[in-house]
Amino acid sequence: MSFARSPGLTGMTPRNTDETDTVGTGQYAEVNGLSLYYETSGSGRPLILLHGALGSGGMFGPVRTALAQRHQVIAVDLQGHGRTADIDRPLDPWFLADDVAALIDHLGLDQPDLVGYSLGGGVALRTAARYPQKVRRVVAASAFIRRTAMYPEILAQQSQMSAAAAPFLKNTPMFEHYQRLAPRPEDFPRLLDKIGAATAQDFDLSAEVRGLQVPTLIVAADADMAPPIHFVEIFTLLDGGQRDGGPMGEGRPKGGHALAILPGLTHYTIFQSPLFAATVLAFLDEQS
Repeated sequence: MSFARSPGLTGMTPRNTDETDTVGTGQYAEVNGLSLYYETSGSGRPLILLHGALGSGGMFGPVRTALAQRHQVIAVDLQGHGRTADIDRPLDPWFLADDVAALIDHLGLDQPDLVGYSLGGGVALRTAARYPQKVRRVVAASAFIRRTAMYPEILAQQSQMSAAAAPFLKNTPMFEHYQRLAPRPEDFPRLLDKIGAATAQDFDLSAEVRGLQVPTLIVAADADMAPPIHFVEIFTLLDGGQRDGGPMGEGRPKGGHALAILPGLTHYTIFQSPLFAATVLAFLDEQS
């Protein structure tokens, strides 16, 4: 069994465990039977930040700091991740989207922006699709709308993800990260089982993306887990790439959607890149 690099949707790299344990003010919200941990930092229009699988809200490092200079950043630890304990429920991205919507209500937020990476990007898309009235803008980074969009070697790695992989991950940064933050560190094999079950499920979000009513930025690295053409396909579903944009932007996608393929990055580096932070801020702070 080989885990030479992080499995499919983990979004973990060795350097992302260097963050301080608490970046902002940490609290718990009781939503959907879950004690959902979140940290708040910065001020301005609220922005909910959603991490990748086997990560936490602290994994974004300098990107989170840059966002907090212009926004109130609410960094969430999703079910079974970081300081949020697991519950007796599958790790289904649609359930996680329900949790995000419940957190928005719990905090009384008025249409916050959502910024999600990898697993978190998929959660952000699903939240916008199911609860469009609760969200202002969405950034979905390195998120796929079909399981089969990913390269075959990534799918092969994902197929190995289960509790049986726990002994092979004991000396990795992702395990150390989990051990340091989790309320029940002994749940690590159980989390691997749930991630494995989730990544084995086929899905296709084409219809949901095509119907998105929330302005959405699709972001990917130029060497991501899926080829760039997949992210262009998502943009096409959002009415992008259909015509010349025009000198005044009159030909841009009608919903205010956008696409960014960031150079020199991978799935394992994009979430801490200053280029990612600058791209997110440009989209969120754009004046219509």
